[in-house]
Amino acid sequence: MAHVVPADPQAVVVVKKKTKSSRSWMLLDSTGQGTVLDVDKYAIMHRVHIHARDLRILDPLLSYPSTILGRERAIVLNLEHIKAIITAEEVLLRDPTDEDVIPVVEELQRRLPPVNVIRQGQGVGKDYMMGHNDVEAGEEDESPFEFRALEVALEAICSFLAARTTELETAAYPALDELTSKISSRNLDRVRKLKSAMTRLTARVQKVRDELEQLLDDDDDMADLYLSRKLAGASSPVSGSGPANWYPSSPTIGSKISRASRASVATVRGDENDVEELEMILEAYFMQIDGTLNKLTTLREYIDDTEDYINIQLDNHRNQLIQLELFLSSGTVSLTMYSLVAGIFGMNIPYTWNEDHGYVFKWVVIFAGALSAILFLFIMSYARYKGLVGS
Repeated sequence: MAHVVPADPQAVVVVKKKTKSSRSWMLLDSTGQGTVLDVDKYAIMHRVHIHARDLRILDPLLSYPSTILGRERAIVLNLEHIKAIITAEEVLLRDPTDEDVIPVVEELQRRLPPVNVIRQGQGVGKDYMMGHNDVEAGEEDESPFEFRALEVALEAICSFLAARTTELETAAYPALDELTSKISSRNLDRVRKLKSAMTRLTARVQKVRDELEQLLDDDDDMADLYLSRKLAGASSPVSGSGPANWYPSSPTIGSKISRASRASVATVRGDENDVEELEMILEAYFMQIDGTLNKLTTLREYIDDTEDYINIQLDNHRNQLIQLELFLSSGTVSLTMYSLVAGIFGMNIPYTWNEDHGYVFKWVVIFAGALSAILFLFIMSYARYKGLVGS
């Protein structure tokens, strides 16, 4: 039967010499101690017993969506920049020197050790405080190692996406308000970039939310994440008669299973499909990521409302230009009548009726001007009657 291979420093050194294209991993054990490993994918596959297709999900050169996969001996975790493999005793975190991964490593080192181990290192004070601490330790130790690691990863990715959303909101709302007050190419280009960033961030948040929702909808998938339960069940099968031996007989495995793991394994006696503990963890972070998605949805609606408002403004300006064009066209038509009279009297044709009738000139000018004005007023009245111009 396959088992988890312990870390061997000499093997790591051999791999470093043989493999030039190896990538760095951070190994965190159940006490929170971290070790940087420079190993290839075959060493990782042999260590945690996963297939190459599962390890390929964690390749930073390939673009895979956020995924949480439960395997027989490991949880494959691909959440944005957090790419990790979680077993019942250790966590393998890829690219630990990345600036976004360093806080995750620090948080894992702080929260992975069981509470009783931390308090033994810090020392115990007064007797009444000791009893209170033991009660709290007993409650918190109910969470298996893999759940503590998974919770740190979920908390980190939810906080990361929430921080990106807050930054986007801080930049987007003032830019949208400025665009409504002044429509310019600079403001339009700024809002366009912010909308593109919002679309990409929404897709990332949506994928994490869908992955958590898919896990919550399937109890079998959640049961696959109980690594400590499966490990204890494989090392110490349940006996039908008499009290079952829930502690592994193997000293190697037994030294690695913490009291938290053994406490969670006790649920095997009742219902092996009991996923209430994991369901509560996933529901908490599902609500958090769903709140982040709601913020992005609200921002998208605000952007859509701003676009509608800008389109209304542009339509209004366009209508004003059309009205101005109508005024100019009507004036041009009216002046055309005046020019027609001037053109008739300006023709170089001999005629005798204008002799001794110089006073007629001013009446012709007055009549032509009045005719043009009457024509202009008639056109504008008709356009206003039809609703083509405002009152």
